[in-house]
Amino acid sequence: MGFKTLLAFIGVSVASVNAAALKSHTCPDGSRTSNTACCAFFPLLQDLQTNLFGGNCGEDVHETLRISFHDAIAFSKAQGPAAGGGADGSMLIFPDVEPNFVANNGISDSVAFLTPFLQRHNTISAGDLIQFGAAAAITNCPGAPQLEFLAGRPNATAPAIDGLIPEPQDSVDSIFARMLDGGDFSPDEVVALLTSHTIARSDHVVPSSMQVPFDSTPFTFDSQIFVEVLLKGTGFPGNGSTSDVGLGEVESPLPLGSGADTGELRLQSDFAIARDARTACTWQGFVNEQEKMANAFKAAMAKMAIIGHDRNSLIDCSEVIPQPVPATGKPATFPATKTIADIDQSCASSPFPSLASDPGATQSLIPNCPNDASTCIILA
Repeated sequence: MGFKTLLAFIGVSVASVNAAALKSHTCPDGSRTSNTACCAFFPLLQDLQTNLFGGNCGEDVHETLRISFHDAIAFSKAQGPAAGGGADGSMLIFPDVEPNFVANNGISDSVAFLTPFLQRHNTISAGDLIQFGAAAAITNCPGAPQLEFLAGRPNATAPAIDGLIPEPQDSVDSIFARMLDGGDFSPDEVVALLTSHTIARSDHVVPSSMQVPFDSTPFTFDSQIFVEVLLKGTGFPGNGSTSDVGLGEVESPLPLGSGADTGELRLQSDFAIARDARTACTWQGFVNEQEKMANAFKAAMAKMAIIGHDRNSLIDCSEVIPQPVPATGKPATFPATKTIADIDQSCASSPFPSLASDPGATQSLIPNCPNDASTCIILA
């Protein structure tokens, strides 16, 4: 065995021994962990994956990710602790308060499906459940990063006040100011958090439609959202009437739908942030850069998940979060019928990346069901 090979072998052996030593505790279910405080999260993971997510990057995954943001950002450095406790689970503990705020429209669904898990796993706080749920949820989405999870958030003692959740009709300046006050996020970190829109769908913006996707690959954690938000708009999803255009909605580049396969929704806030001089190049910089995008999202989520808490007082239970489904490997593309000519070039310092166009003479429909299923639960 050569010297370099021997060193490499020793290095791997030491790392393996260290990893085994770190997981020195056996949980009641047989799982191994570095801290007994993490034991409660193994059965919660199994419960969530079996009885909520079902192995799909579907509606419940998106809804769980959404409530993790809405719960956490309800915090204000300027207004002090009375405004809200950040990632403290107040959405679940006070279900008749915050879910009724206009900016939280529809989040009562998330509260309803997460509450039984809180009851079954009653040693886990509401804040921990929400943030753990989000980290576990996106492991079902191909290409998502393995998020950090820290445990030990105390339960909320009061609900947050209204007005702390950014809305799609807000100005870019207002959104950036709110995110700075709520979580000390820079504009670039706001863009990183918006990566979540790659698997987002809306039930409450387009009046006539449910589960309206934000990009053409809503079941895959990829950079397609960063392409399509920069495409020129041509119409609105839904029934085509002016009364069916929602607050905070702007023209979509892919508005056509058929039945449950709805057209694509574009939020005013996404449209504006993608074209703002402060963030346009960051936005464009995620196109076809899967690893860069995923790493930026992971870092921003780690920051968001502990808003209102001292990181040093929490316990690292990231080892409970499984490895996500690998990325598909498919590069970003222009949707069928779209080319570089349809891009609103907004980054002044570099050209838009060179992409192929999907084949087809007409706009492809965006599937309503994950994993190419022919049928799935359609909300009504």
